[in-house]
Amino acid sequence: MERFAFIIHPMDPRRDLARINPLAAALPDAAVELAYTKIPPFVASRIVGIKSKTGAEAEGWFIACPMTPRQLLNWPPEDVYATLLKCCEVAQERGAKLIGLGALTSVAGDGGITLATRTPLAVTTGNSYTVATAVEGARRGAALMDVAIGDANVAVVGAAGSIGHTCALLLAQDAKKITLIGRDTRKLVPIAAEIEARGGRVEISGNVAEGLKDADVIVTVTSAADAIVHPKMLARGAVVVDVARPRDVSVKVARERPDVLVIEGGLIDVPGNLRLPATNRHGEDKPDAPDFSFGFPPGTAYACMSETMILALEGRYESFTLGKTVSVAQAEEISRLAEKHGFKLGGFRSFEKAVTDETIAAIRIAAGRSPKPKFPPT
Repeated sequence: MERFAFIIHPMDPRRDLARINPLAAALPDAAVELAYTKIPPFVASRIVGIKSKTGAEAEGWFIACPMTPRQLLNWPPEDVYATLLKCCEVAQERGAKLIGLGALTSVAGDGGITLATRTPLAVTTGNSYTVATAVEGARRGAALMDVAIGDANVAVVGAAGSIGHTCALLLAQDAKKITLIGRDTRKLVPIAAEIEARGGRVEISGNVAEGLKDADVIVTVTSAADAIVHPKMLARGAVVVDVARPRDVSVKVARERPDVLVIEGGLIDVPGNLRLPATNRHGEDKPDAPDFSFGFPPGTAYACMSETMILALEGRYESFTLGKTVSVAQAEEISRLAEKHGFKLGGFRSFEKAVTDETIAAIRIAAGRSPKPKFPPT
């Protein structure tokens, strides 16, 4: 049995703290953030039932990192590393040999490089499989809306980041035009040059609204603590793949733009019978408690989580994806390993709800198209 762990952190600090103490709902923001500094890392859930089509099996643990998004992004890196190292120690106590960095723990500091030098565990951000499935999701989403990538204006928000950079390189191979969007346009210049050297047409924008105005397909993957993509920014019939956690796309889009398809990254079908039994803080099962849940359909997980599972099943206890870059080769390799073990892109979710055939039909009608796609994605 292969063993791994995966670090998670509160995405909605007040709501998540209120699950422990209902009084937290009335606390000011500063008090909520202070409260998290008093909580040590702990086991939130076990991860069981993972079985590769090769016959290999793995189990793991979700390790709760008591840091808010703002703390992870704004605290001194050494303070963040210290907390993440404590998470690694909790994982080691359970027998894990590999640990994945979830959500903003993967972008805080130097993206796991320093942490990997301070823990005997292998470390991965999960970003290689996130890239591969984000690109696949963008292509599938485009097909659902009758948008051919070869005729599409594609935009990548957060293109200077590790995930955005490689998504841009992969999508630019076929897109009519790709727009790179980021706060510091200087960081986008070498990426644009790389795309142009491969024959792609590329533009750069430091303004999200300006960069998205004619985009047919959008991948957004920033480390912003708050939503940056709003209803008025999006073209009619646009496809948006929101890979960021916390979300880049405002919830107002769901209410105000029925003509836009928003996909929250891709959910991955995990081979076997994936279950997430809740535990107490010592990692012991709580038989009467409901399974730990991210609101996913049974048997599915985020791509970043799945990369950690894939590496464990492969017995590949080495730091696979670290730092601020992901190579095309890494994305292709983890895709090959995913196929080997039986992981695949499953259904889509949008604002925590399943994207059904009925959902697609309604969006297509609102966008002025027929209810059914001409070329349903495979």
